[in-house]
Amino acid sequence: MSNAELIWDLVDEHREDFIGLSDRIWGMPEIAYTEYRSVEEHRKMLEQYGFRVTENVGGIPTAVMGEAGEGGPVIAVLGEYDALPGLSQVANIAEPKEVEPGGHGHGCGHNLLGSAALLAAAGLKDWLEKTGTPGRVRYYGCPAEEGGAAKGFMVRAGAFDDVDAAVTWHPAGVTRVGLANSLANTRIDFSFHGRSSHASSAPHLGRSALDAVELMNIGVNYMREHMPSDARIHYAMLDGGGVAPNVVQGFAKVRHAVRARDLAGMRELVERVKKVAEGAALMTETKMTWKIVSAVSNMLANAPLEKALYENMQRLGPVPFDAEDRKYAAEIQATLTEQDIANEYRKAGVEERENTPLCDFIVPLEVKGVSMPGSTDVSDVSWVVPTIEARVATQAIGTPGHSWQMTAQGMAPAAHKGMIYAAKVMAGTAVDLLRDAELMAAAKADHAAKTAKTPYRCPIPDDVQPPIQPRPA
Repeated sequence: MSNAELIWDLVDEHREDFIGLSDRIWGMPEIAYTEYRSVEEHRKMLEQYGFRVTENVGGIPTAVMGEAGEGGPVIAVLGEYDALPGLSQVANIAEPKEVEPGGHGHGCGHNLLGSAALLAAAGLKDWLEKTGTPGRVRYYGCPAEEGGAAKGFMVRAGAFDDVDAAVTWHPAGVTRVGLANSLANTRIDFSFHGRSSHASSAPHLGRSALDAVELMNIGVNYMREHMPSDARIHYAMLDGGGVAPNVVQGFAKVRHAVRARDLAGMRELVERVKKVAEGAALMTETKMTWKIVSAVSNMLANAPLEKALYENMQRLGPVPFDAEDRKYAAEIQATLTEQDIANEYRKAGVEERENTPLCDFIVPLEVKGVSMPGSTDVSDVSWVVPTIEARVATQAIGTPGHSWQMTAQGMAPAAHKGMIYAAKVMAGTAVDLLRDAELMAAAKADHAAKTAKTPYRCPIPDDVQPPIQPRPA
């Protein structure tokens, strides 16, 4: 990878500061809406680099925004720093070993994600100053991507109303332009209220809320045959009504995540799930209530931005991994199954390569692969602002997301190299937007065409607020 452009030199000048930031965030994993230490690290870095800082973005105390530049278009660079529960893992080894029993861990690489995004913003700030180009760069530090839909709340609060375009990235096994195939997703809690009684001497007097939950889950499972093949429904028991089997459970609670290809399909599926819940309540003579916890939209593609991002990847070449990086990645791959590795290539749409523990290629833009999408709150930004996402190799090919292997690689030199590469790709794409009015106009026209037929409506109901968690003592 050669620094053929000024912006990449400027990113490189700050690489060590942001590798340090990434490693610090890795070492303080905080889950959704509890990222008080992580956001403080990002806030301090924004102040150190001379950004104008806005805290409590969208009414969320763990969200922060830093702006630099004057006039011109506004380019948003989106970062994240939330971790996952139960993925504590010692770094830079190839066996499962917790740092803290039952602790949290960065099993999705968000320590890298936020740090690279802020590095890209810092490079863009320098570029604006050195070139005298009108324009503003904003770093958005976004919490709670993992199930918390924070960007959806931020969009609803108007945090992106005056943004012209947004860029972001995500750690991955292969380097490519992100496919706009994420699913719309709603998380709903269903609570069943029954009547407790003695399970042996007076079972006829009880009305089991746990039975209602089980019947609801069975009904949803039967639905799977009769819904679109790319839709998904998952559930988790939040409250089983206690641990005493000789008590008829008077209360039980289950959370369902309902995913579909688009918002319209998701809303239709949600109504069907509610009917199943109503049926379970009717069968058990219990009362059912439901509450939406969070929701995200499906991702909108933007062809002009996809092309601009891909051209930056092409000019940079693949991530410059070395022999030591490949050695550690091979050790990680030895803990994976052949199916894990084959699945990564299948999703990317490229032929499997032998003796290639780390991605040494860029997936062609026209190659789409097999769609196996998840959900992200970046999607809600994409409905109000032309948005593009890069996927950049930071871990061994085949590494499952949300795994101990992912956490283990989060501070490896290979992850740092991918992080710097991602910052350059995002910064380069932002520069293209700032100096090419035709590209910006094309991105906006593409976005307007997609939203004209289906205007954006936030999937989070107005009465649902971010589940803010208290600051630790």
